Amino acid sequence: MSDNEAPQSYLHELTLRLAFGALGLSPEIREAHANWLVTQQRDDGGFAGREGESDPYYTAFALRGLWILDGLTPEVGEKAARFLRGRMQRRESIIDLISLVFAAAICELSVGAVVIADEDDSWRNNIADLLATLRTADGGFAKTPEGRAGSTYQTFLSVLCHELIEVPVPDTDGILRFLASQAHGEGGFLEIRAAKRPGVNPTAAAIGTLKALGRLDAMDHTATIEFLSEMQSDEGGMTANTRIPFADLLSTCTGLITLVDLDATSVVNVESIQQYARMMQRSPGGFVGLSLDDTTDVEYTFYGIASLALCENVIRG
Repeated sequence: MSDNEAPQSYLHELTLRLAFGALGLSPEIREAHANWLVTQQRDDGGFAGREGESDPYYTAFALRGLWILDGLTPEVGEKAARFLRGRMQRRESIIDLISLVFAAAICELSVGAVVIADEDDSWRNNIADLLATLRTADGGFAKTPEGRAGSTYQTFLSVLCHELIEVPVPDTDGILRFLASQAHGEGGFLEIRAAKRPGVNPTAAAIGTLKALGRLDAMDHTATIEFLSEMQSDEGGMTANTRIPFADLLSTCTGLITLVDLDATSVVNVESIQQYARMMQRSPGGFVGLSLDDTTDVEYTFYGIASLALCENVIRG
């Protein structure tokens, strides 16, 4: 990277890391899941969840999965870009907004389809203004402008959104104080301050926020690493928290991403995680979310592909 190049965003860096890991998967696995994802694209160019209409959230997951698998064709990308352009004037949730911004970046990087013009500062400024309304007195970001307490996951999303629109996050020290207040004494992080126990996903959000801000060194992570090591179940995957007895692909994927970021994958059995993710595959393609599930969807397919790619990276060294 030259001195004039901007550093890669958290999401871009992660996606490229996953794409590298996916190169180690067999051609049969890559093709099966890429083909399945392509079949999920709707006539409007977007992707949907298990029910309802196309939306930016599921569209971003599908595009990320296809990009990782090197299966994002110009036809799929152009159709998705048309769908995303049609959503730009709608009032979206923050989750859909960040999904739209990142999906747009994928379309442009992969097939050259422009969704958000570089000179469109008004849209970028409107997003920054919306994010400002979510900021809370504790230093975090809430899920709605009416929220009074920060959410660890919402703070993560808001920081990523700032990064993607290239608008600096105000008061990063306040975010660090907020995350410190969300840290649980026995390791891991709470989603909201009223929560009773830490979870894998808010923990991943907290560590992801620190990494995106370039401040992983701001906290000691010993207890968090130990917490994550205890979340691996007999199935091989990771559970959402200490009260849930079965693993799921979301927690498995985010937990493993976090351990990779903390250089601590040795505390879990990565081969068992790999086997668990393989068990969640279905024919002719796609992944289910957990062993009790019987329906594939694009979100869990992304988590499945990402988990397998991460495992390849760790196992191959």
